[in-house]
Amino acid sequence: MSRILPPPDRFDLDVGVLVVGAGAAGMVAALRLAEAGAETLVLERDPRPAGSTAMSSGFIPAAGTAAQARAGVADSAVAFAADIRRKNGGHGDARLADLAARTIGPTLDWLAARHGLEWELLTDFLYPGHSAHRMHAVPERNGAGLLARLGAAVAAEGVPVATGAHVTALYARGRQVLGARVTRPDGRIEAIGCGALVLACSGYGGDRDLVARHIPAMATAPYFGHPGNRGDALLWGQALGAAVADLSGCQGHGSVAHPHGVLITWALMSEGGIQVNAEGRRFADESRGYSEQALDVLAQPGGIAWCVFDERLLELARAFPDFRTAESAGAVLKGANAVSLARAAGLPAGALAETLGACMAHAQGRGRDRLGRDFTIGPALAPPFYAVRVTGALFHSQGGLRIDDRGRVLAADGGRLPNLFAAGGAAQGVSGPDPAGYLSGNGLLSAMAFGALAGQGAAAALR
Repeated sequence: MSRILPPPDRFDLDVGVLVVGAGAAGMVAALRLAEAGAETLVLERDPRPAGSTAMSSGFIPAAGTAAQARAGVADSAVAFAADIRRKNGGHGDARLADLAARTIGPTLDWLAARHGLEWELLTDFLYPGHSAHRMHAVPERNGAGLLARLGAAVAAEGVPVATGAHVTALYARGRQVLGARVTRPDGRIEAIGCGALVLACSGYGGDRDLVARHIPAMATAPYFGHPGNRGDALLWGQALGAAVADLSGCQGHGSVAHPHGVLITWALMSEGGIQVNAEGRRFADESRGYSEQALDVLAQPGGIAWCVFDERLLELARAFPDFRTAESAGAVLKGANAVSLARAAGLPAGALAETLGACMAHAQGRGRDRLGRDFTIGPALAPPFYAVRVTGALFHSQGGLRIDDRGRVLAADGGRLPNLFAAGGAAQGVSGPDPAGYLSGNGLLSAMAFGALAGQGAAAALR
């Protein structure tokens, strides 16, 4: 069946704006639409909103916020945009980096002031690539908590969210989107008309064919995102003549507990932990970032590595719900020293002891790390030691439909699609074309910043 259909003789329902997807991007867009007084309906394919947002850490980087001011952190959108560009090596879209950096701070403050979302600034450690403490979280400190609070705000505004509403095609005439074809769980089909449409249904990480085509290095990687991320927005947009960019970009993660399938916070690595392979040897500079580390982990024997850390880092990690889940599941092993930890993990004792000894010596200024990591910026690892068996994974794609400064989808021929908007994984992100360009939090950054812009843009299109 075609993804783009001619409009039916009559629609079962007509609304001002349809928002496809009830993750962070769709919820923020819906809140902006409600504020503008636009009649809005959110369509969600799952029985309840979840998606990539609920599976994420829920941490959002933002500069110049009230939460930063309360914590005495001096930061700016200019500095944030510079960090984004530095991480992607200048290969990303500088306009989008600037747009996201200057939009996200006011968006978080607006969500707090108008909709009661509580933001905590995480200052326990500095995320790799960020020059200031700018990671914000709701008190639950996870994506499920963030989505629940956004959902409550949407409900309080009276915006309906139709769940079990799988959009399987769009209705259009030329480039003008006229509505969506919705399939219900019982097979019933509904045709819903609209004046504007916001695509907030994420990327294509759940479609193996699209991943193999656009991100071949991740073709065989375990997928740790939502299975519904099948590239619908990308394919609909392309069928309507949309421009696309950075389709090879993605967020990977080099620290997913295996076989438990639980995310292990990268704070362990950024604050002094290390990763070793089955030979008990380090294989990459862990301070670079978790996205690029995914490929390095997957390149190890069996695609397996071990996160190794100490008591100080264990207490830090226990602040994160995902880590506590992994610990409760028995993923965290302990050894009084390197030899006993090696025995527990099934690693070569001599090699692991040598690796840990070298790292502790580097932390004390003796010798240089052969992989280029600076261990002197934090305390040396000290026994007892702990380890978690992990693998690398693909979390979500970072490329997508190109958008303008109001979230409107750009056309491949240089124009704009008149009433189609995109945000989050559906849109081109700020990470550029390579996994190494992903700066911590870029996913939720583009979801919430561009979701706000898409909501405002769609409301303006109705007028």
